[in-house]
Amino acid sequence: MGLFSKLFKSEENTAAGKVSVSEEKGCIYSPVNGKAVALETLGDGMFSEKILGDGIAVAPSEGNFYAPVSGTLETVFPTGHAYGIQSEDGIEILLHIGIDTVALDGKGFQTHVKQGQQVKAGDLLGTVDLDAVKKAGYRVETMIIVTSGNEIANRIAADTEVKAGEKVFEAK
Repeated sequence: MGLFSKLFKSEENTAAGKVSVSEEKGCIYSPVNGKAVALETLGDGMFSEKILGDGIAVAPSEGNFYAPVSGTLETVFPTGHAYGIQSEDGIEILLHIGIDTVALDGKGFQTHVKQGQQVKAGDLLGTVDLDAVKKAGYRVETMIIVTSGNEIANRIAADTEVKAGEKVFEAK
């Protein structure tokens, strides 16, 4: 256990609360529709300096957030802004919605899952009122970070439009 033990070409299927994902071993998928953003450009040291790990960010264009991998929800923050997932491959992923959004104390965030729950890549984790978060003065870029130290490969280029369930990088 790492950090969590210590502290997709896709088609939207909103009726079922999930997106379809063609899973491949070690692949990490976008949790949301939006545009890829390089971590280094975020201006938040924890993410831009990769203190927690490497990965990618997505500037979301909608408020539905899906599991980027299949695995166990090791951490579901009560505020709904972050999720820790241990993939079936043993890769630890932190999904962090927005920058400093923990300060909102859950306002604008709704969680649809529970800690300890098994999820499949593409399952709906939560919904966020992006306009309310922005209006409160917070950024909504969403970080997908590998916290288990795995090397990142085949990362999608920044400024690329991504759909939820589309592969954004591989963790080796």
